[in-house]
Amino acid sequence: MSRLKRLGERLAACDPARQVAEVQMRGAILNTFNALGLRDTVARA
Repeated sequence: MSRLKRLGERLAACDPARQVAEVQMRGAILNTFNALGLRDTVARA
C-alpha cells in the first residue's frame, strides 16, 4: 500500500468509476516496475 501511495497521496478522479480505473492504472505501473526489477531465475539440474 505504501508503494501505491508514492504514486500520489490522493486519487485525482471524483467519479467512482474513474477512481477504479485510476487505481488499476497505478497497479499496472507498479507491476511493470516490479517486473523490470526482478531477476530472471534459471533452474539448475
